[in-house]
Amino acid sequence: MTFAVGSSDPFAEVDAPAPSEVSAEDSALLTGGAFRLSPIPVALAVGTLIAVGLLSATSGAAGLPVAGVLSSLLDHIPLVDLDSSLTVRQESVLFQIRLPRLVLGMLVGGSLGMAGASYQGIFRNPLADPYFLGVSAGAGFGAVLAFGFGLDLGWGPFDAVPAAAFVGALLAVTAAAMVARGPGSSPSTLLLGGVAMAALFSAAQTYALQRLDETRAREVLSWLFGQLSTSGWSEIALLGPYVAVCGGVLLAHRRHLDVLRVGDDEARSLGLDPVRSRMIVIVAASLLTAAAVSVSGLIAFVGLVVPHMVRLMVSHSYRVIVPISALAGGAFLAFVDIGARTLVAPSELPVGVITAFVGAPFFAFLLWRGNGVEA
Repeated sequence: MTFAVGSSDPFAEVDAPAPSEVSAEDSALLTGGAFRLSPIPVALAVGTLIAVGLLSATSGAAGLPVAGVLSSLLDHIPLVDLDSSLTVRQESVLFQIRLPRLVLGMLVGGSLGMAGASYQGIFRNPLADPYFLGVSAGAGFGAVLAFGFGLDLGWGPFDAVPAAAFVGALLAVTAAAMVARGPGSSPSTLLLGGVAMAALFSAAQTYALQRLDETRAREVLSWLFGQLSTSGWSEIALLGPYVAVCGGVLLAHRRHLDVLRVGDDEARSLGLDPVRSRMIVIVAASLLTAAAVSVSGLIAFVGLVVPHMVRLMVSHSYRVIVPISALAGGAFLAFVDIGARTLVAPSELPVGVITAFVGAPFFAFLLWRGNGVEA
């Protein structure tokens, strides 16, 4: 993908293929006949999510029986009356500690997976994800300013931390796209521009941390490593509206990602405004990433690994990749969190450390394979 040099739109492409050059696969993507969302992968993804959820809810120092957890959960459904075998203490552990953390992990993982899939579709680069595009680092820098210095960028229903994280995320992805507009641009230029922005905003984070007192800096640094610790359901109440609104926007625009694969001219012939679609998806994905970062810190590679696995195992169509990545991302991060809580118990590993251990070799494998740069 190359970008128009001197164009007022940093996301406009100039190498769109002519309609006659559209491949048979891309034609199938446009018609959608061969790539409709099948109930089978959805059922498998939902089943995996439920299985991981049960494993997470029953794993830990206070072991909870599977039957007791199931009966207790069902008992909280309206019009369902079941006797739970859990004690009062076990009920408290389940609903005040385990479930909030599990739901938060699923929401954060689903957000990062969906955002990663959307970035890969918009930039036509399967190596794009919120971490490598600098979006996570930019969001982290904004959140550090809000956390450490009380920077208040909130407006209306938006709290200060996700609002500051969103500003940083949008700055980072815009700067990476502007770098990719230069002469000799290529799909790898965008990735390298994102790496440069990630380094820049990470350096800014380090500088900001140096300006904080030791206690506050330690708290912020622990948050930056990536964690899913919760204080009840407050973080979920903060992240939930962003997931609902931004996730809905990305799901509604997933067909646009397939259309944009074949170029701007073909997209316009089908009645799609490429610039408008790109901007909507980028803003929604950036806001979703920023909200996830604001409650969990920097968790890398989820937006890279999950969409790739979905693409390899299920479909190449973003009509399928985006929703399945949301479910698979939630299951992936919830499963990783089990390891974070249990591998070095009673201590706890940062979730971001484990995802880096998984994602870095996966990324190296993709580079070793010489994986293509066009999604």
